This record gives sequence, structure tokens and C-alpha cells, in this order.
Amino acid sequence: MSLSTAITIAQSAFNNTAAQTAIVSKNIANAGNADYSRRLALLGSTPNGAQVVSIYRAQNEALLKQSISSIGQSSGQGRLLSGLELLKSSLGGNDYETSPATFLAAFRDSLQTFASTPGNTTMAASAVSDAGDLVNSISTTANAVQNLRTDADKEIALEVEKLNSLLADFEQANNAVKAATAQEQDASDALDQRDTILKQISEIVGISTVTRANNDTVIYTSDGTVLFETMARSVTFTPKTAYDATIAGNRIYIDGVPVAAGAGANTTAEGKLASLLQLRDDIAPKFQSQLDEIARGLVTMFQEGGAPGLFTWAGGTVPATATVQPGMAATLVVNPLAKANPLLLRDGGFNGIVSNPGGAATPNAGYTALLEGYIAAMGQDMTFDPATGLDGTSSILDFATSSIGWLEQLRSTASTASDNKSALLARTQEALSKETGVSIDEELSLLLDLEQSYKASAKLVSTVDAMMAALLEAVR
Repeated sequence: MSLSTAITIAQSAFNNTAAQTAIVSKNIANAGNADYSRRLALLGSTPNGAQVVSIYRAQNEALLKQSISSIGQSSGQGRLLSGLELLKSSLGGNDYETSPATFLAAFRDSLQTFASTPGNTTMAASAVSDAGDLVNSISTTANAVQNLRTDADKEIALEVEKLNSLLADFEQANNAVKAATAQEQDASDALDQRDTILKQISEIVGISTVTRANNDTVIYTSDGTVLFETMARSVTFTPKTAYDATIAGNRIYIDGVPVAAGAGANTTAEGKLASLLQLRDDIAPKFQSQLDEIARGLVTMFQEGGAPGLFTWAGGTVPATATVQPGMAATLVVNPLAKANPLLLRDGGFNGIVSNPGGAATPNAGYTALLEGYIAAMGQDMTFDPATGLDGTSSILDFATSSIGWLEQLRSTASTASDNKSALLARTQEALSKETGVSIDEELSLLLDLEQSYKASAKLVSTVDAMMAALLEAVR
């Protein structure tokens, strides 16, 4: 081996070591970055000796796709659960202490107490007050349901805007990947950026991907609609300014195709958009219809002469049996006449029909027939609209209790499903991290190997330098 050859070999080794050390340093600097994939400088034989010929980026397409799918499922389930938790909190929390069912039972107890002492004006006023608390619970809950729908609608608008922005970013990253791949250049940074955007998109809408020539990626939604192919597809949505029980929300369109809402407590939704649609257009309206039926039941049960008695509402009528009157719960009130004269609850007379045999002028203070009839009616079966998702034939007390049970069953199932999907996501991300993430121990070990390579190259240079010095000395 000539001295010039030895110098060339040493120089090549220094260059390779520098390139490899730079990659290892970059890996270590990104050890805590979940969106970074480990790099490795690959050596190959060339006419000038061993050289870094390419940068290998650790990847596992199957695990990446599973991770993206799990992100969508976990995100959708988590958003559904948070909406159900919000509904639960509007009803008082764990014990549902401010729910209509709670106040309905309290009102029934007040009626029973009043019936035991029908001449007690204080007990009459207390019963009317409890009726007011019941009405307030129903109307407040109805308003909370519509606020949930309004907030969901606003969030949909924000997520659609974010999704369009992410798709524009993805187009740039995808073009960078295609260009680098076509020119046989290192595309690692662009690939990292593109995978990061894919994960962010999957939080909003469920997706799947297909990779074509030059690492070009096509994105489909979970139901098969093209979301990105060469260029981003348009995602459109028109929000509503406010909601009530009579207003239906607008749909979300991807390239003209409507996005489907999720279904079930263990929701089929992948991504936030499908869960928000499910909350806005399915769960909240169904719970609203249950509240409306409770309100209708009260107006019907306490009617007097075919017109509202103790309980009335904006419509001012007694609605048809077993038919939801949309928005009735929000306008339910206690008849102002009962507040002015609580004994009307005992005697009747809201619409001029006095039931007390003593008449309006000299009522019988011991009269209880009307009160006992109300109390009995609250425990008797009546017909409810089956569109509420509850038993169509039950007492109003059981119906109100079933409504809370329905909501709690949804919330409980959604909570369990959220835990399961979060656990699956964590395991998938852990498996992906083991395949593509950075191990500090491995990088430090490689760094020690590179240090030894550097020392060997330095020793070779030192030896050549000594030989050159000896040769020059001999020439002299």
C-alpha cells in the first residue's frame, strides 16, 4: 500500500465517521420526539473505498397504519365520552342529583305530604315550589342539551378548518417526498413531516392510505371517500348560529360526499368529526325528546278540563298522546295562578273548573281526591313516543328514571370503550416506537464504535506522518 493510498483511506474514513456521527447526534437530539424516525448512515463500496451511500430511515408501514387507525378510533371515542360526561355534569354529576327524575320524585313526595294535611297552606306552597324546581330542572337540562349541540357545531367548524389546513400542509410534504425520492435524495425529514400530518388528520377524521410510485401517498376516509390524491379534496361545512329542538344541523361534505356520523356507545366513529355529528344529531336530540316527553306527560297528567293546569308551556295546549312536541321541555313552566294561590293544586280552578265540593268560595279544607288522583297518576302507566328510545308504556316516574339510566348506560359503555381504545393506541405506539424510535443506549454504543473508528483512522494518519518524516530524513 502506498502512502498516498493510505492517506486516501484515512480521509475516506474521517468523512464516513463524520457523516455517521452527525446522524447519531441527530438521533440522540430527537430521542424524545415521537414523530421522529431513527436514521442510519449506510456504507457501500465505491472506487474510492467505503463511503456513506444512503441514509436509512427506520419504518414499519403496517404498524404506522395501525397507529393511524388507532388514533382515529381513540380520538372519536374520547370525544364522544367527553360529550356524554358534559351531559352528566349538567344533571348534577355522579348521583344525578339535579336530574328531572330526582325532582320528580321530590315533587311526588311533596304532593303526598300535602295530601296528608290538605288544609296546610304552607304544605301547598311547598308542593308548588317543588313543582317549580322540577320545571327548572327540565328546562335547564333542555337548554344544556341545546348548548351541547351548539358547541359541537362550532367545534365541527373549527375542525373542518383545521383539516383543510392540514391537507394543504400534507400536499407540500408529499410533493417534497416525491421529488426527493425521484432524485434519489434523502427524504427522511419530509417523510417524518408527512407522517406527523397523517396522525393529526386521523384525529379529525378516520383515514387509510395507499402508497404509489415515488412514495406518493393517497388518503381515503374510513368509508372510502378520497381525501387526498395528488391534491387536497375540499372539506366543507356551514355552521348554524344557534340551536333549539326544532333545528337540524348541516352536514359535513368531503369532495361533495357527506361524512357519516358515528353510531353506538362503543362508537363506530373514527376521528372527532363523526363523534361530534353523533352527539349533535343523534344522542342530544334523543335525550331532548325524552325531556320533551316528560314535559308533555306532566302537562297531560295535571290538565284541567282539556287545558293545561298546574303545568303549562309556550303552546298553551295539551299535546296529543305519545307524540313528542319538539322543544316543549324548554318552555315548560308552573302556572302563575298556582304561585298566587297554591291551594288551587288541592281544589282545582286553573281553568274555572273547581273540583272541591265546597266550591271556590267555601272550599272543603279536608278535600284530597284531586291530590290523590295526581299521586296515583304519577305511578300509573301512560303512553310515550317510542322515538325516544325508551319503553313506550310506563309511568312518568319510571320513564324519567329510565332516561337517566339510558344516559348512564351510554356513558358507562363509552367510558369502557375509551379505555380499551386508548390502551390499544398506547400498545400500538409502543410497538411502533420500538421499531422506529431512538434508543439512547444503542446510539451511545454506536457512538463508541465510531470513536474507535476515528482513533484507528487517526492512528493511520499518524503512522503515515511518521513514515513521511522518516523518508524525508533519509533523503536529506
